[in-house]
Amino acid sequence: MLRIGICDDEAGARDALRFGLEKVLREESEQIVYEFSTGKSAVRWLKKHPGEIDLLFLDVEMKGVNGMEAAAEIREFDKEISLVFVTGYEDYVFDGYKVNALDYVIKPAGTERLMEVLGRVRKRIFDRRKRCFSFKNAEGTYRLPLSDISYFYSDRRKVNAVCTRGGEGFSYSFYGKLDEVERQLSGDFVRVHQRYLVNPAKVMRIGNESVTVESAGGAGIGGRSGVMQGSACADDICADTGRGTDIPVSRAMKEEAVAKLAKSMLEGEEL
Repeated sequence: MLRIGICDDEAGARDALRFGLEKVLREESEQIVYEFSTGKSAVRWLKKHPGEIDLLFLDVEMKGVNGMEAAAEIREFDKEISLVFVTGYEDYVFDGYKVNALDYVIKPAGTERLMEVLGRVRKRIFDRRKRCFSFKNAEGTYRLPLSDISYFYSDRRKVNAVCTRGGEGFSYSFYGKLDEVERQLSGDFVRVHQRYLVNPAKVMRIGNESVTVESAGGAGIGGRSGVMQGSACADDICADTGRGTDIPVSRAMKEEAVAKLAKSMLEGEEL
């Protein structure tokens, strides 16, 4: 499944690229989900909806915020989205390396070229999905890089994913059980408490009764995604210390959890 966005300030150019893509999209689930007429609107929308687009075609020569500038802003908060530049000139090709662009397409985009680009994107996404966590809530479907997630905590019938990205904190809520999340992650995260599951790569300190996990200052916003405010803890049993979040370690899980976390910290493992 590919979810594709097109950003071009010319309606005719967006239509031409959309028609070309529709010819080569091989599955009904692969679709163009959003179109943007300015670089600024693309940046604003993507920041509010991380993980909802896998591939973004960006026109380079847009008025206002151009494609290169928009890509640079997007990379500040999203390192995973595949960016493909669309341009009438090959002069911009090497500039794409600065923002880790996957590829570029010269206008007008031919069928074979689009098939080649989509093939590269599918392979990249297939490899990357092993390192992401996916879920649905009332706001949409999300796929979050594990490297962004500091920890999960359960709150009644919901699970909350607390993330840090680009120096900002975000919290996402969805219906589910922490046991199911733990199984889905297949050992990538460590269960330290009945209600907490932490990312070893985000652990800053291991104490006698708690661990300090990297966070961007508070979280928890009642089931809605966005910049974190308030407490990101189950019934406030963890604490935001200013340097991170202290999460309790239960006696029953302490020995195994501390051993796993200590091993990860000493070996410098990253997701």
